[in-house]
Amino acid sequence: MQYRAVIKKSDDWWIGWLIDLPGVNAQERNKKELIESLRIGAEDMLNTPFEPTAEEELVSIEI
Repeated sequence: MQYRAVIKKSDDWWIGWLIDLPGVNAQERNKKELIESLRIGAEDMLNTPFEPTAEEELVSIEI
């Protein structure tokens, strides 16, 4: 699966975030490390279990 990322160099850092997964962002010293950090962040976000509370309902939405 592929996700779109915005990356840019800012002073001595590379910063980036995933457009398709809000909340996944990273800052690293080089571009290669930034891409890897974004990949790990996306995996973590997608693999984090979610258990709804009694007041919540978990539904799937097809797009």
